[in-house]
Order: sequence, then C-alpha cells, then structure tokens
Amino acid sequence: MAISSNNGVSVGNRLIGSLPKVGIRPTIDGRRKGVRESLEEQTMGLARAVAKLVEGELRHACGEPVECVIADTCIGGVAEAARAAEKFAREGVGVSLTVTPCWCYGSETMDMDPATPKAVWGFNGTERPGAVYLAAVLAGHSQKGLPAFGIYGRDVQDAGDGEIPGDVREKILRFVRAGLAAAALKGKSYLSIGNVSMGIAGSLVNHDFFEQYLGMRVETVDMSEIVRRVERGIYDAEEFELASAWTHKNCREGEDQNVPESQFSRLEKDRAWQWSVKMTMIARDLMVGNPRLAELGFGEEAMGHNAIAAGFQGQRQWTDHLPNGDFMEAILNSSFDWNGIRTPYILATENDSLNAVAMLFGHLTTCTAQVFADVRTYWSPEALKRVAGYEATGPAEGGLIHLLNSGAAALDGSGRQQIDGRPAMKPFWNITEDDVRGCLEATTWYPATTEYFRGGGYSSNFTTLGGMPITMSRVNLVRGLGPVLQLAEGWTFELPEQVHEKLNRRTDPTWPTTWFAPRLGGGVFRDGYSVMNAWGANHGAFSYGHVGADLIALCSMLRIPVCMHNVPAEDIFRPSAWNAFGTSDLEGADFRACANFGPLYG
Repeated sequence: MAISSNNGVSVGNRLIGSLPKVGIRPTIDGRRKGVRESLEEQTMGLARAVAKLVEGELRHACGEPVECVIADTCIGGVAEAARAAEKFAREGVGVSLTVTPCWCYGSETMDMDPATPKAVWGFNGTERPGAVYLAAVLAGHSQKGLPAFGIYGRDVQDAGDGEIPGDVREKILRFVRAGLAAAALKGKSYLSIGNVSMGIAGSLVNHDFFEQYLGMRVETVDMSEIVRRVERGIYDAEEFELASAWTHKNCREGEDQNVPESQFSRLEKDRAWQWSVKMTMIARDLMVGNPRLAELGFGEEAMGHNAIAAGFQGQRQWTDHLPNGDFMEAILNSSFDWNGIRTPYILATENDSLNAVAMLFGHLTTCTAQVFADVRTYWSPEALKRVAGYEATGPAEGGLIHLLNSGAAALDGSGRQQIDGRPAMKPFWNITEDDVRGCLEATTWYPATTEYFRGGGYSSNFTTLGGMPITMSRVNLVRGLGPVLQLAEGWTFELPEQVHEKLNRRTDPTWPTTWFAPRLGGGVFRDGYSVMNAWGANHGAFSYGHVGADLIALCSMLRIPVCMHNVPAEDIFRPSAWNAFGTSDLEGADFRACANFGPLYG
C-alpha cells in the first residue's frame, strides 16, 4: 500500500512481506461480579491511548504509518490471552505491548511468543496495584526466559487520568521503535554482490550471524552478474535515458586530480558515467526486483532478492578493470534519485556486511539515510595547531575524527537538508526539493583516483556542515563472544575552509569528509583519540541525531551486547531481566544477559 505525505512524496513498502504491526494487550483482573467490571473501561482506555500515541508518532522506515492491533477484549486469563495471540498472528503483529492499571494473573495473561519483542506498562496508581502486576509478570518473563521491558511511570496518577506521562511516553516510543526494527529484519535478505574485498573482515559474510541474530538470510551473486545485465541489456532502457539526463544535469563533474598520464579520455569518462548509472539501476533491481524487467521478457531477473541491505565488493577485481561503485553506492544510499524523493537503500561499500548492519539498525530506528565512512584519522588539538595553525575550541577541544571514504556516503550526509534552519538529515517524506537541490549542489563528482581505481569511475565529494547531532556505530564479530555493537554520539564539526583544505589534501581531496567530534566523558570517551583507538574496525556508519539509546534497546532485543557507548545512564532502556545480571556494572550485565538468553532467532 502506498500513501502520500504532506509534501506529496509517495511512500510504500518495496520489500516482500507485510510490515509488522504493534499488538496491544490490555490485561485485567479476571475476578468477575464487580472487580473486572469496574476496570474494563479504564483498561481498554489505556490500550486505546497507547495505540493513538504510537500511530500518531511513528512510521516505518518506508514511510507507511505504524498500525496497532488491540486485543478484542481485555485479557483476564489464558483463554483471552490465546484469543489475542491468535488475532495477533493473523494480523501480522511483530511487537507486543501489554498495558494494565491493576492486578492481573501473571503467567496466565502474559505474552508467551519467544520471538516477539515485548514490554509491559503497569499504570502507577494507588487505587489498583498495576505496579504489583508489572513486577509479578516481569518476574514470570525472566523465569521463563522471555525477557520483557518494564514501563512504570515515575509519578503517581489518578485512576481517571487518561494522559500518558512524559517518561512513560518516551519509553513506549523507544520500545516500539526498536521492536519494529527487530521485527522488520525477520525474513529479509542481505545481498552480497561479490565476495571478500581486500581482506576486510566485515566482507567475510557470516551466515550464522544473520540467521541467528537477525532472522535474515544471506543471498550471494557474483559481480559478473552486473556485467551480464549491462551487456545483454537487462535493465529498463527508458529509465536509463531518464537517469542519464538527470545525472548530466545534477551531478557536477570536478576537475581531474590524477596526473595527466593517468587520466582517462573524455570518451572513456563518458563511458564511465554510463556504466555508473547502469550499475545503480542494476544493483537496485538485484536488491528488490523490478516489474518492468518482466515486461521486457526477463521474468527471473525481475524478482530480485528481497534484500533489505546489500554490499558491493568492488575492490579489487572489479575496480582494477571497470568503473568503481561509488556513484552507485552514494546514490542508492541517498533519499533521492532520478525517480524523485524516496526511501534510502542500504548498500555497503567493500561488501562490509557488518557496517551494513549498523547502517540498517540506524535506518530502521531513525527512518533516515545512513552515511558509511572510513574511521580514517584522529586529529589531536596539538596536531591541528602544528599542521594548520588552528586552535581547537568547543566540541573540537578533545580533537576531531576524520570520517572519509570514496564510496557509499549518502548525499544526505552533506547536511544541506534543514530542520528549523539548522543542518539535518530528514526522513525522506519530510525532504523538500530545495533539500535535494542543496545536497546535489554541495556535491562534486571527481574522476576516481586511478592509484586506487584503475578502471576509473567517479567519487563523490562534499564537506558536511557542522552542528549536526550524529551517532556513529559499528557491529563487530569476535570469536568466542559473537557480535557486539559500539557507538559514539557527538556532533559534526565545521573547520574554516582553509584549515579543512590543508588537512583534506593530506588524504584524498576527491572524497566526502565529515569532521566528527564525539561527546566526551570518562573511560574511552575521555578524548577523541581514545574513541578512535577503541573503535573495532576501519569502518563506521552514522545516523542523524543522538539515537544511541534506541540502538541499545534494539541490540538488547537481538541479544547483541553493546561494548562501547556514551549514552547517559538514565536513557538506557533494556529488558527488566538485565537487572538480575548486575546493577553496578551495566555494561558487564548486558554481556551476561545476552549470552544467557541467546540470539533472538537462534
């Protein structure tokens, strides 16, 4: 189903499988002849209020509104719990939220589906013991190995108060955002286009990780499939003409930075543009299919791989011979192309599947484009002073991390979209044509550096505007431990142009740059050097906003411990069972709880 937002952008689910819904379970004291009857209206009123909140505030990453399904009756015992479960299965519920203002029979009313993220809101009132039920049912969830998030308002409310307090509201929305992200992964694919790139560990795609922790499958196609489709015309030729015209109009080509003897001819550069556009169309068709191909007689190719994320190996077997994948990766990861404003795709450069997962987590929880980057260089205040004569102040006082990569940086990452006049990255349904124009005008496409890319191609170049709150994250696999996630919240930083140019020229001036200032504190966040030194791989991905708490909640659902973060303790929200693994060392408790309960889909 497709709907339209206020600015006329078409939205809809392009993947196979219905979007997960939120199931709301109003539980009630089952004693009749007065007790249950006195609570029916209040209990169902809580369920309706939660549904109104969720449906009014949240959308899926594809832009469609989130739908809630309320049990047909209040749940006072196992029979009504079973009826609710049957309805939820029929309606495609992927997230379960129980609400109650009163005592209920814990194990008789609880949600028993082991693969559904679940939470319980126990109303904080004195007339009936909703908090007592909350504690009892959470104990049951822990005892049965079915972790659930506990939601309990800080302040006592009156029984007739229909308002959802701010702290409860925040936890409900955080839980639902994370739960929908976990549910959206199930049954989808990661598409590996090619194989291992330059020995990068993240491109050693681990099927067990995707299957057990994410509920996904891994699909693999050789990069020669792109060549086959180009040479045999297995793409929409009419769309190619549209795309070529749009690219020629909107993608400014920069001056060739290669030495003259390494530069390609104009004819070869034009051919590289054609290849770049065709590669973009074909990678998209490989991911999600294209019904137009069936009309052209390519029924099998029209199907796609139902890929919610993908990676492209590129280096070196492809890029030593053919144009690189930078244009393909950057455009697909952006929120727009020649067909207009649309949902970003997730496509990782160098087939770094683990960075693709970080991008996917960020995209599903924020509904925005994700920026893939090398975690390239730490610039200390002393080095900034010595090399560029720059005195680091403000967020840069602890030094800056240079995020830089030739490939998959979404153009949204330039910061040329605006919220309240400030640089931002927006959900695609809020992006305007002026936002698109700003991103395109901020980007120059330089002929690829032939030292790296012997087959040519084009690399995007922009400098991210300063002042954007961002969260950088990364998933790593550790033998004997499994997956871990690390994240760092901070801000983009804008250096004076002459300082940026001096620093940027020391690496590759044809690539996009984001200067990142992590929010500092204790431990590995005492300065930018310590953050970079503790980073577990050469790549990271960043999302707009300080969204680390949402990522932590999501990872707890999937049983992926978070090994490094700078999220304030009061914002961390995990299942109540995590408290049983220690309350003074929350990081260690997270590791122990995830190991104990095991992967969600494993």
